[in-house]
Amino acid sequence: MAALTAAVVAPAAMGAFKRNDNASISRNMNIFNSLFKELNAFYVDTIDAQKSIETAIKAMLNEVDPYTEYISAKDQDDFMVVSTGEYGGIGSYISERNGCVYFSEPQIGTPAARAGIRAGDKIVQIDTTSTVGMKSDQVSARLKGTPKTQLTVKVIRPYDADSVKTFNITREKIKVNPVPFYGVTHGCVGYINISTFNEKTGSATKEALLTLKTNPNVKAIALDLRGNGGGLLEQAVQVVGLFVPKGTEVLQTRGRQVQDTKIYKTTQEPVDTKIPLFVLVDGGSASASEIVTGALQDLDRAVVVGGRSFGKGLVQTTRQLPYDALLKVTIAKYYIPSGRLIQEIDYSHRNADGSAMRIPDSLTSVFKTAHGREVRDGGGITPDIKVDFGKVNRLAYNIVRDYWAFDFATKYRSEHDSIASPDKFEITDDIFNQFKAFIDPARFNYDKVCETGLEQLQKAAEAEGYANDSVKAEFAKLSKLLKHDLNHDLDVNRKDIAEILGMEIVKRYYFEPGVVEMQMRDDDCLKEVKRVLDTEGELERILNLAAPVQKSPKKTGKAKK
Repeated sequence: MAALTAAVVAPAAMGAFKRNDNASISRNMNIFNSLFKELNAFYVDTIDAQKSIETAIKAMLNEVDPYTEYISAKDQDDFMVVSTGEYGGIGSYISERNGCVYFSEPQIGTPAARAGIRAGDKIVQIDTTSTVGMKSDQVSARLKGTPKTQLTVKVIRPYDADSVKTFNITREKIKVNPVPFYGVTHGCVGYINISTFNEKTGSATKEALLTLKTNPNVKAIALDLRGNGGGLLEQAVQVVGLFVPKGTEVLQTRGRQVQDTKIYKTTQEPVDTKIPLFVLVDGGSASASEIVTGALQDLDRAVVVGGRSFGKGLVQTTRQLPYDALLKVTIAKYYIPSGRLIQEIDYSHRNADGSAMRIPDSLTSVFKTAHGREVRDGGGITPDIKVDFGKVNRLAYNIVRDYWAFDFATKYRSEHDSIASPDKFEITDDIFNQFKAFIDPARFNYDKVCETGLEQLQKAAEAEGYANDSVKAEFAKLSKLLKHDLNHDLDVNRKDIAEILGMEIVKRYYFEPGVVEMQMRDDDCLKEVKRVLDTEGELERILNLAAPVQKSPKKTGKAKK
């Protein structure tokens, strides 16, 4: 009788809770509606209704997680480009700067590139409409359009004698290539750069892999996922399926209810399950990139090289809203073959200041790969071989932020019709000295940490009564010693600056593929790949391939929900 009573009371109690919850929602919706009506009717100035409502929606969704978003009808084109990899337009990135919009990176083989548009061209007119004062989204809307339609773009080209140029361009269906470059590097490594996971990633990666395998020199494959923020989950499964047997489980997604669990397995015959495989990652590798990386690591199919990945273990889908709007909402967490969840931030729990909680390494659990290696959940994917990418150089950062390298490359392109191929081009002493002369010290701003720190220390000494004559004299000496000299700072940081300059200049002639090819020459991750291949037994040791395959990967800790 007690058990029967419990069985009857529990659903009743749940029903009461649901009614109370619904009543609370209804009550608060009424409050919000009434509040907005009163605000709109009585506020001293006119209220932009659409902007106010969208601000309220975004504020509410920001309390959930950064991946749950409201997408208005006018923003859906950009959203669809990410997933489909296609749009109607001319094929160039643009950027807004100092109240003007510039072409920042035409894509290889697109109408923009074929017409002769260059990075650095300032857009001043599209058809008969002046773009002066427009925002980048307004310019973008005018550049995009139905394929086979024409437009006229007028630009001002800096550092060019005939600076005003007009281009007549026919829009096309632009296909974002998720594999901008692949080739052979370091003599025997088949390198595949995957920049995003759109609807074409699986097929493009397969095509690159099949092409590389026809080269008898290729002894290993390196998938470069550095900076790849993810995309479509199904495409990640397809990429994994190129290297593991058909029917291999890649991940599970688990939603709020038990019935929401879904298992994803590879559905295609693999291309190669034996060739040595490496995956290159960094802090910009997220979501679908982490599915590929984590699954291949858990299955002991690939050696992961680089830095710890971002740590996004959440899955989103879209829900239709009225008036053609969309809600992109987090519906599940994903778990890779070992059973681990690699999500770093717990958005369901907040700190006292409202910020989301990061899961500390001390609270992560240990899981086992197919061959018994220990891996951990939380905080992204930890590489098998860690590469130190170094700290962000503040001087180099400001050179990028304030467009010094960008503008110098624009000037360099106007003065040189051609350069050496990407695998041979270098920033010579002459080019570097030209760049130093190009910078105007009066307009160059960068963080002078030493000088700022010394000023703060002086103020603290004065406030606490330590600024006697001898202390002031020492401060004066330090001030002279720590005085920044721009020419000196540029020379000290030449290596980092030369890398930035090289990328910008090469991009002007060889576009994105050229930049990737140039970077491969001195890539620390690829050096590690070559080291492993050249060291007998190293690959087998790292992946613990001598150990028997476990029947099912197991974890040695408490599961997280």
